[in-house]
Amino acid sequence: MAIVLIAVAVSLLGLLPLGYVVVTAALTGWTELSGLVFRPRVGELLVNTIGLVVVTVPICAVVGVLAAWLVERTTIPGARVFAVLLAAPLAVPAFVNSYGWVSAIPSLNGLWSGVLIASLSYFPLVYLPCAAALRRLDFTVEEAAASLGTGPWRVFFRVVLPQLRLPLLGGSLLVGLHLLAEYGAFAMIRFDTFTTAIVDQYRSTFNGPAATALAGVLVLCCLFLLVGESAGRGRARYARIGSGVARAARRRPLGALTPLGWAFLAGVFVLSIGVPFWSVLRWIVAGGAAAWADGVVVSALAQTVLYGAIGAAVTCGLAFPIAFLAIRFPSRMARALESINYVTSSLPGIVTALALVTVSIRLVQPLYQTAVLVIVAYLLMFLPRALVNLRAGLAQVPPGLEEAARSLGRPPAAAFLGVTARFIAPSALAGAALVFLGIVNELTATLLLAPNGTRTLAIQFWSQVNDINYAGAAPYALLMIALSLPVTYLLFAKSRLVSAP
Repeated sequence: MAIVLIAVAVSLLGLLPLGYVVVTAALTGWTELSGLVFRPRVGELLVNTIGLVVVTVPICAVVGVLAAWLVERTTIPGARVFAVLLAAPLAVPAFVNSYGWVSAIPSLNGLWSGVLIASLSYFPLVYLPCAAALRRLDFTVEEAAASLGTGPWRVFFRVVLPQLRLPLLGGSLLVGLHLLAEYGAFAMIRFDTFTTAIVDQYRSTFNGPAATALAGVLVLCCLFLLVGESAGRGRARYARIGSGVARAARRRPLGALTPLGWAFLAGVFVLSIGVPFWSVLRWIVAGGAAAWADGVVVSALAQTVLYGAIGAAVTCGLAFPIAFLAIRFPSRMARALESINYVTSSLPGIVTALALVTVSIRLVQPLYQTAVLVIVAYLLMFLPRALVNLRAGLAQVPPGLEEAARSLGRPPAAAFLGVTARFIAPSALAGAALVFLGIVNELTATLLLAPNGTRTLAIQFWSQVNDINYAGAAPYALLMIALSLPVTYLLFAKSRLVSAP
């Protein structure tokens, strides 16, 4: 019974951001709300945001699929090394990537600069699932098509690409949601989107109705992406009936195109990792030992690790009841509780932060600007990262093992800890690591909710950048990358393990 109550409470909490937007809009009234929504500024933001999504998502899709195909299905030299290197951009926050490019080319601004930085930051969200899917595909289907006289390129477009539909759509959805939520990367290049406008509106005038109107339009954009991705899946069958052939796919020689393919992979890596990393190192050298001598660096690192560890532990702990109900007691209620959290996490962090600020000020003022509110925001934003992993872990534990332990005289709690908890520990740790990665790189919600005096790596980095102190920002950027790299490698290794034949 306690598990059900906790799962319901967490899911009801997850409805807070959507409820905030709806209730605030209703209280504002249609006359004032329409005046705030239907104005030239909102139209400009809508054009910028839609243009960013429409251009960037296809670029990420093409780069991700092509990179996955080159490293998984061709004889290109260094394929195994590139397979790891192309996942590395996930360890570099988009706002750090923007910092690196602005350091190298200070004149960057506008839509195309945003497309460049966003594409280099987010293409791994398409690359990783597509690479995993390519390793799972039954190669005999491609051989059968080739035996019927179909050329290599037609085999790819008519046989392979349709089977990548789900990972391609899923990865593209994640790219789109990240674009709607991103603040720092676009603020640094002076490109206005809904998220940058909401943050600026809130921080400059604390204008609730104006910020809420923008947040409402942003929520509609998110829901549009979710519905579009769901409709794009179709009803085609993607699972094979039998076990397939247990052998690796035959890699295709590129021939004269090998230098071009290698240059493409090397170029993507250099642009996505080389430029920002070189800029960070350049500013660290320029700042010298003085940049590290400030005690704030150590304090920011400690606070980031502390927030990350507590946030990951709380999120995994509260995600477990939902995952447990979904696996052990599947029902409509369990699916509804799970779905609420997926929808909530798809909303930009700025919307979640605004909801928590408003509720805390009006109903639970003692929580305003406390660490508790920050942890709640992390819970709402990153709970699915833990939930997906816990679900997978629980699904692999036969309930009969725990029942057998009870039949041998162990109390229910001891049976759970001795059997189920041991089996799901790796999945729980993977989920906690992904939540930790999200917290380390989170900026907007932390900026709005953190108590006075909070100094996370992201906050300190942003503070130094706002002061045009790029040398002072470099140590914080390097530490964020250093904390994120092991988690990114864990994500890459897990994707290969899950997809192994």
